[in-house]
Amino acid sequence: MNPREPVILLAEDDRNDVFFVRRGIEQAGARVSLRVLPDGKDVIDYLAARGMFADRNQFPLPSLLLLDLKMPLAGGFDVLEWLRTQPALDYLPVIVLTSSPEERDRQKAAKLGATRYFVKPPTQEMVSEMIQLMRSAPTAM
Repeated sequence: MNPREPVILLAEDDRNDVFFVRRGIEQAGARVSLRVLPDGKDVIDYLAARGMFADRNQFPLPSLLLLDLKMPLAGGFDVLEWLRTQPALDYLPVIVLTSSPEERDRQKAAKLGATRYFVKPPTQEMVSEMIQLMRSAPTAM
């Protein structure tokens, strides 16, 4: 990992969706480090620098969180609820990237502070918007 590259944290348990996001980032020509975690518990531990994620040099704070709603151990809504109680992470834009087109899920994600809501699979336009959002967001303190 290049320490100068921004980090995108992708919370996703489906390998196919990881592939599409990775390919979209490559096609966009974005110079980022993509970190993938398969469940919400690991995402919370990563963001909190707990357990195996305690070393911030090895596991730097992300510039963007791409969050699936339906994951094992803790779902995306659980992550959003936890995240929004963490003042040090107020800067972090969160894009929900989910298979759910349900309006109630979209509304709940917005209420919990999600920055954007996209339905899978990610398109090139979605990935471009994600990268632009990441570049325009404030950084971690």
